[in-house]
Amino acid sequence: MIKVVRGNPTPEELAAALAVVRARAAAASAVPPGAPTPRASWSDPSRLAARSVPRPGPASWTRTYWPG
Repeated sequence: MIKVVRGNPTPEELAAALAVVRARAAAASAVPPGAPTPRASWSDPSRLAARSVPRPGPASWTRTYWPG
């Protein structure tokens, strides 16, 4: 919602100000219309493949799931 705090703008001035605000908001959204939305990083399967394989040793099975 846009509220005029001071002054008395004409309908043309108000429409011009609203057009600028809408154009800035449209430019701020980096996704063009019709483009596929990017996947969230938490659901990206490649993040699991990027990890190194745990080294064999005592309790190595615990390191296969827990990060770190």
